[in-house]
Amino acid sequence: MDAGDMDGAKVLVLGAYGFIGAELVQALARAGYQVTGFGRDPEQARRVLPGLAFVAGDLRQMCGAQDWTAVIEGFDLVVNAAGQLQASEAELTQVQNLSIAALGEACVAAQTRLIQISAAGASLDSKTPFMRSKAQADAALMQLADQGDIWVLRPGLVLGQGSFGGTALLRMLAAVPVVQPLALGQAQIQCIGLQDLAQVVVQAVQGRLLPGSYDLVEDSPHSLQDILSRTRSWLGFAPARWVISFPGPLVQLTAKVADALGRLGWRSPLRSTAIEVLAGGVAGDPAPYRRAMGQGVPPLPKILAAMRAGREHRQEARMLLAMPFALAVLSVFWLLSGGVALWQLEAAAQHLVAVGWGANLAKMSVVFWALVDIALGLGLLWRPWARRACLGMVAVTLFYLAAASLVTPMMWLDPLGPLVKTLPGLMLALITHQLLQER
Repeated sequence: MDAGDMDGAKVLVLGAYGFIGAELVQALARAGYQVTGFGRDPEQARRVLPGLAFVAGDLRQMCGAQDWTAVIEGFDLVVNAAGQLQASEAELTQVQNLSIAALGEACVAAQTRLIQISAAGASLDSKTPFMRSKAQADAALMQLADQGDIWVLRPGLVLGQGSFGGTALLRMLAAVPVVQPLALGQAQIQCIGLQDLAQVVVQAVQGRLLPGSYDLVEDSPHSLQDILSRTRSWLGFAPARWVISFPGPLVQLTAKVADALGRLGWRSPLRSTAIEVLAGGVAGDPAPYRRAMGQGVPPLPKILAAMRAGREHRQEARMLLAMPFALAVLSVFWLLSGGVALWQLEAAAQHLVAVGWGANLAKMSVVFWALVDIALGLGLLWRPWARRACLGMVAVTLFYLAAASLVTPMMWLDPLGPLVKTLPGLMLALITHQLLQER
């Protein structure tokens, strides 16, 4: 299909329900293309993009050209917006290098066009496996460029109306009242708006941008401190009275803690890969794209001016800041609740003995529910179980309240209020359950 014959073309978008992928799907659909998504989670795709045609697949299992042949059949163009920021080097090699190189071979054989969304600064000698695997895929695709239409687009820090990854981190830090925590404040960053990135992809599909390799970055870099200050202003928060700059060793310690939490399923934007990428700067060469299109991508002030910041964005930023504390408080509360009950077993059982329970039965009941409390406190720390653990906390709390009201109603009048004090914990569990919604 020639560049001028792409009207109504069929486009497959890898990583369709991600931060970048979802915007590309919508922009391509508005431009009149027939868009299908591809990814591991059809249910999440249905939630993020209702009505989108979707093909389920796992890049980790598609490292040969033959694995892609049936998937891309019937499509005129494939856009790869999939990726992982941090995983084992072997997994990153599979997901971001081998599978995409194989996709390139399959697209060339089928004469299907391919757009690769990479990352500014990706190079074969990068310090991080994330950047190296991106660069390896880019190099493999460009070796095929004389056999088919291939674009490699390397955006800088992507800022969008929604938040995810680096954007979420900026908004979370901007929500800190009075003071501004800051690390790597002098790191040099070049940005691009999410809508502007989507527009470049549409330009490529329409044939207005010739195949090739392009860094999609604004002309002049900004310090991370400047970007954070502008984000704070864009959100409508009061300027910080003081800036607290964290020293390098503390930043590295934070990254190690975030990496450890990553093993429990928490994908913190403070993990070591993100820190290393920021420390090295996010930069590219805007000249090739400017030469091709006659103008560069909009700079940071125009990116922010083009996006509306409403009450919901400020609320989201505050909730991003509050969520780690809510999780920590809930987990500690339930772990201590169970631990103290086991430690003070005799005293805890005495409440039941006082209303006629046998001593052994009372102790068994206390031990059982103490272990339930500890299990819920631990379950909250494992990301795949966290939302269910919150619901478990709600159910157990309601059971406690109902059982205590029947068996030991006098506890409602206890001067220390052991039953009354469970009500804030109940509400915190419900709120945290909602905060844990992903996209």
